[in-house]
Amino acid sequence: MTIADRWLLPDGVEELLPEQAGQVESLRRKLLDLYQSWGYLLVIPPLIEYTESLLVGLGHDVDIQTFKVVDQLSGRMMGIRADITPQTARMDAHSLRGDGPSRLCYAGSVLHTKPKSLMASRSPIQIGAELYGDGSLNSDIEVISLMLETLTVSGIDQITLDLGHVGIYRALIEQSELTADAEEKLFSALQRKSSGDIESAIQEGISDSKLADMMRALSTLNGDRSILDKAKVLLGAAPAQVLSVIDDLSLVADQITSRMPSVNIYFDLTELRGYHYHTGLVFSALAPGHGQAIANGGRYDDIGEVFGRARPATGFNTDLKALLGYLPKNSSDESVYSILAPDSYGLSDSDSLSLWQTIQQLRANGECVINALPGQQGAEQYRRHLVLKQNRWLVDKT
Repeated sequence: MTIADRWLLPDGVEELLPEQAGQVESLRRKLLDLYQSWGYLLVIPPLIEYTESLLVGLGHDVDIQTFKVVDQLSGRMMGIRADITPQTARMDAHSLRGDGPSRLCYAGSVLHTKPKSLMASRSPIQIGAELYGDGSLNSDIEVISLMLETLTVSGIDQITLDLGHVGIYRALIEQSELTADAEEKLFSALQRKSSGDIESAIQEGISDSKLADMMRALSTLNGDRSILDKAKVLLGAAPAQVLSVIDDLSLVADQITSRMPSVNIYFDLTELRGYHYHTGLVFSALAPGHGQAIANGGRYDDIGEVFGRARPATGFNTDLKALLGYLPKNSSDESVYSILAPDSYGLSDSDSLSLWQTIQQLRANGECVINALPGQQGAEQYRRHLVLKQNRWLVDKT
C-alpha cells in the first residue's frame, strides 16, 4: 500500500465525522432514554467473547458473519460480536438470573465479515431491546410497539410493518418426510419466492397431495389483511397450531393498528429470516428510500437453555447508522452555537482566573465555549465572544 492509499478503509467499514457522530450520539441517548421510560435496563456486553458462548444456539448465518481470532492468553478461539442479542440472552440467563420478566436494552458496535445487503455497513452500531421471561403475545406486542416508536423518534413517518410467523412453515415441514437436503432446497426456494424452484422441490420431496398443495399455497400468502382469511381456507388441513398462529397474527395486527393507525401492516407467511433460531412471531419494519428492513425482530424462546435457563424471549434491533438519513440536518457551523473566549496570554493573573471561572460556569450551563489559541484565525466568524467589561467577563453578541 502506498502512502497515498493509507487513508483507505475496508469496504463496508466507515468513519463518522463530527456532524454525523454528533447526530448518532444524540439519537443514541434519546433512544436509550426512551427504552428506560418503558422499563428497559441498559447493559453493555463485551465486544469480544469466546465463540463457545457467543455463537451457541444461533443459526449458521450468524456464525459465518462473525470474525474469529485466537486469544493470545488462553489459546482459545474468540469471536468479535456480529449481533448483541445472544449476549443479552447470556446475561439474562447466567449473570442476572432474575425471576419474572426481564427487560434489557443496549447500544454498541458490531462487526460483520460480509455486508448483509449490497449497501449495508459491515460495522453497524446496533441498538435494540429484549424482553425475557414472558411467552405471551403481550410481550410481542410491546416489543413491536417499542420498535415502531424507535423509528418514529428517529424521524421516520411512513413505516410498513412486516409480520410473519415461523411456526406455520415449521408445522407443515414437520408433516413431510423431506431429507435434510430436500428441505434446504425448499427452504431456499421459499425465501427467494421462486415459484419454479418451489414447485420442483415440492414434486421431488412431498408425496402427500394435501401437504403439497398447502406448501404451494404458503408461497402465495403475502399481502394485506385479507391474506389471513385466505390462509385459513388454503391451510385448513394443517395442524391446529397453524390456525392458532393465524389468529395470533390477526390479534397483533389489531393491537398495533389501534395504537399506531398510520403504520401500514403487511403479512408474509413465508418470512423465514432467522428461522434456525426464531421460534414464533417475526417482524421487520420498512421505511421509504431504504431497500432492506430498517429494523428487525422476533421471538427466540429458550436460547438461554445453553446457559442453564430456558426462558421465553423476544426483541428487536436496528442500526443507528442506517437511521442517519432520516434525521433532520443540523448546521455544522460551530460558530453559530459556540462562544469564543480570548487567548489568556498577557492577561493578569486575576483576569485569567476570572476568565477560566466564567468559561467553566458557561459550560456547566450547557454552552459550548472554545478557547482561542495564539494567532488563531477566523475569530470574527464567531457570533458570540467573551469580553472583559468593568472587570467582568460577559458574552458579547456580534
